[in-house]
Amino acid sequence: MLVVMQEGASEVQTEAVIKRLVDMGFTVHRSTGVRHTVLGGVGPLDDFDPATLEVLEGVKECHRIVSPYKLASRHFRPGGTIIQIGRVTIGDSHVVSMAGPCSIENEEQIDRSAEIVAQGGGQVIRGGAFKPRSSPYSFQGLGEEGLRMMRKAADRHGLLVVSEVMDHLQIPVLEEYADILQVGARNMQNFNLLRELGKARKPVLLKRGIAATIEELLLSAEYIMSGGNYEVILCERGIRTFETSTRNTMDIAAVPVLKRLTHLPVVADPSHGTGKRDYVLPMARAAVAAGADGLLVEVHPDPDRAWSDGAQTLTPQQFCDLMGQVRAVAGAVGRTA
Repeated sequence: MLVVMQEGASEVQTEAVIKRLVDMGFTVHRSTGVRHTVLGGVGPLDDFDPATLEVLEGVKECHRIVSPYKLASRHFRPGGTIIQIGRVTIGDSHVVSMAGPCSIENEEQIDRSAEIVAQGGGQVIRGGAFKPRSSPYSFQGLGEEGLRMMRKAADRHGLLVVSEVMDHLQIPVLEEYADILQVGARNMQNFNLLRELGKARKPVLLKRGIAATIEELLLSAEYIMSGGNYEVILCERGIRTFETSTRNTMDIAAVPVLKRLTHLPVVADPSHGTGKRDYVLPMARAAVAAGADGLLVEVHPDPDRAWSDGAQTLTPQQFCDLMGQVRAVAGAVGRTA
């Protein structure tokens, strides 16, 4: 259920409507826009007439939300969600660039990576301290020590930090060092983790699972939002298909589809989306042209010697080229980068 309050509706009127919804068995989520306050009611499936709410003082209109995701629906915030982290905004006309190595290896490597990202014009450094690897014998990350190194490098070069959280027990340590908490593809439907992230007060970057539909991605976002954390960033990172020419199949069409269905910002990860560095630049251009609010790419000072995912990781020069091309495409579609 979605209740749109009239422009200028008083707080008393709004609270009266919230009380009525609660009395009817709804859990109410409030979104205050520039002109209107929107109340999203999640609850009973019993049939009732929305007109019973439309007659209340201060109510402009009332609608049923038929999609299974209520809070992530575009109807909840028709104007879109803009996430502000310090001087960086995600979801407005500027295309944000998040870049860095797959995993944090040592202090010199992450500091040099941060320097490359900052010089190229990126705003956020990415890097894994806890790495979910297919093989138990692969490098699993440096843990908190790696996060400490990345935070230090980010501060030195004026960047934000995004890093992956794999377990709800890791949330406190990630919140101490990272500005954005990333949920990897393997954990997109780890509902216990998502529920705990709903209690967090830092933005969450939610990656699409390797075999997940768009609706399943939005329902995972709903888990986080239903806990009270509305600052969710969706990430298209490629899905698994029968095609073997690339590591994954980068679903560029998911970007405009998500922009129509949800108010949440959408970013694209062409590094994981293709698995090969030669394809990262063209897919990054395509993602921005399709409407992505940001990019998440891998770059390393010496990718051929990277401890993980070297094949899909850009060289410093390739990252510089990517940023130049992205600025050109963003300008062509009325945005900046």
